[in-house]
Amino acid sequence: MRPILLFLSRLAWLRSWLENSAAARRLAARFVAGETLEDALVCGRRLQAEGIALTLDRLGESVTSLDDAAAARDEYLRALEAMQQSGIERNVSLKLTQFGLDLSGDVCRANVEQLVRRAALLGGFVRVDMESSGYVDRTLSLVTDLYARYRAVGTVVQSYLYRAQEDVENLCDLGIPVRLCKGAYLENAGVAFPNKADVDLNYATLMKILLERGNYPAIATHDEKMIAETKAFAAATKVPRENFEFQMLYGIRRDLQRQLVAEGYRLRLYVPFGKAWYPYYMRRLAERPANAFFILRNLLRR
Repeated sequence: MRPILLFLSRLAWLRSWLENSAAARRLAARFVAGETLEDALVCGRRLQAEGIALTLDRLGESVTSLDDAAAARDEYLRALEAMQQSGIERNVSLKLTQFGLDLSGDVCRANVEQLVRRAALLGGFVRVDMESSGYVDRTLSLVTDLYARYRAVGTVVQSYLYRAQEDVENLCDLGIPVRLCKGAYLENAGVAFPNKADVDLNYATLMKILLERGNYPAIATHDEKMIAETKAFAAATKVPRENFEFQMLYGIRRDLQRQLVAEGYRLRLYVPFGKAWYPYYMRRLAERPANAFFILRNLLRR
């Protein structure tokens, strides 16, 4: 199932057809805040009123021109300013291929630096998301350099990669904030654990390192067992709840989200918006079979 869904996520003709389908957009609306920044801001204000933090993400990746990369940068700059004006925390997430990494490393860096510099001036934060394994070194290099200059930036580590523990330890040494997730790309057994049990075990190991040594780590999961293990480890090692946060995806496990907030844990939702929702949506389905059941169950509740 997972390889099929990830294969489908890369089909340009299917993406074009579905992103222009009113019926498909209605299906995605449960998990995407809307097509415009204004839609996302409405969602952000509602979540903030409920005691939930948010990270805005303008959907899109692998742009085909530097003009498109500049447009993505400008949309993010507008998002930071709009969040400031709306009284919403200035926190955004981006992918480097959306900022032109595949076209020009220097232009991509300049685009991201402009955003991080602005975030620092506004008291905000930029999360540079992690893409497939071929991008890891370039992503960590860029983030490390920008963190040394501006501080207002962090990145993501995926526990399905063999290299993840070394990366986490290095990032902790540098004080760079890490969002820990399991990973949503199709990787071969040469670079990633092929079995879910090993991915989960590595996730638990990395979570413990981050809680003990990390700079305000983000534990991104919908897995109730992993959430319980995180709570137990934090309690046993006396890590204060304000020293870390849980992260979840907008539209998934609303019941669990409410429970965490009620228990006094910090929670942040990853809130995507934009017209280019199809690859994101398909990766969420492929990431874990349980996501498909979450989505079907939530749709039935509508």
